[in-house]
Amino acid sequence: MSGSDSCQPPLAAVMCRDVWGWHKGHKSHEVRLFGDRQLTAHFHPNWSNGTAGVRGTQPLNRGSASKFYWEIKVTDRIFGTSMMFGLATKRCRLHAESFVNMIGEDDQGWGLSHKGLLWHNGQWVTFTKPFPENMATVIGLSLDTVQGTLTYYKDGVCLGVAFTGLNHIKRKLYPMVCSTAAKTEMTISNQRRDYYDLQDRCRNVILSNLPNMQDVHKLQLPILLERYLLQDYQLDTESSDDESDQSDDEMDSSTTTSKPLPYTNIANGVCNPFHRTANPEVPPFPQF
Repeated sequence: MSGSDSCQPPLAAVMCRDVWGWHKGHKSHEVRLFGDRQLTAHFHPNWSNGTAGVRGTQPLNRGSASKFYWEIKVTDRIFGTSMMFGLATKRCRLHAESFVNMIGEDDQGWGLSHKGLLWHNGQWVTFTKPFPENMATVIGLSLDTVQGTLTYYKDGVCLGVAFTGLNHIKRKLYPMVCSTAAKTEMTISNQRRDYYDLQDRCRNVILSNLPNMQDVHKLQLPILLERYLLQDYQLDTESSDDESDQSDDEMDSSTTTSKPLPYTNIANGVCNPFHRTANPEVPPFPQF
């Protein structure tokens, strides 16, 4: 890890805008969603006596896109037992009546807490310095579903690769955040993904030249083409990825045990999924 490597956000020429928000149906009752497409999550609006979480509307290991980047803007209320940012399956719980590190308390989540700790499968390792309390920050996350890596950034500084082996996870992986602290807020921004194919690139060019999505109707296109141009935006608005947890599990049941995760052995012989980049030469941003 290096504290001097500056990261630039992905360019539109390299990645296109991704469209998802927080899921109004997949959250703790202690989370309130606000803003356009419900991008802002407000935790424990009165007081806190536990841990509240919320998942994104779309899984990231979907389709043919292999690289994803998104940022979480955290307000200056950073304190408490745990504020976390990461990935989780639908099996990761969204509420606890106690103060816990919820993303990574079991094998269904991979998370970084504001105390600089990585969590997965109930184990933790120190990854970076604790975040300064009561100081707003921006956390960037970059997922490579081909290499199976999750990389973190903080205020434009690359913290390094945190987790490996994610390409072997067959269950759907969703962005997730959680907090134990009262009246804290996290807002999604700068969601990016790589292109699915040439057709996807053409769609992005068309949309980027429109003042807003409603103007698609003014193009007087065939209805099927119009639906294609808007499909990601409709998916996000409608939160269509609402299949049951059971169907999600059934998709995974025949494949999850066929190949073990390539976790790294640590000194005591216990396998864990953490991959801490300590090389100061770590690239400022994934090489797309």
